[in-house]
Amino acid sequence: MANSKDPTNQLRDLLGLKDQLEDIQKRMEDEINAGIPAGGSLLASPFLKGFLSGYIVAKLRSSAVMGVFAGVCTGIYVAQNYQIPDVENTIKDYLRSLKGGQK
Repeated sequence: MANSKDPTNQLRDLLGLKDQLEDIQKRMEDEINAGIPAGGSLLASPFLKGFLSGYIVAKLRSSAVMGVFAGVCTGIYVAQNYQIPDVENTIKDYLRSLKGGQK
């Protein structure tokens, strides 16, 4: 069926696919530059994890600004120096295993 198409339509299809691939490549480069690992989301970024840990520390302590600062610094240090499992993917895998049952 693809052979019965007009060559100009095939060329338009190829140009459309090329534009889509360039868009995907640009988005991947933007995610990498933003610190989001491939296949991840904003929830997987080290900055957000550090910020959330700082927020938790701030809630436990009276000095909110120092708590957030200490948490962000700690999160950045840990994310750069240790192999931290991706919590988001771990939870998704666990939920998938619950849905699929024990095999």
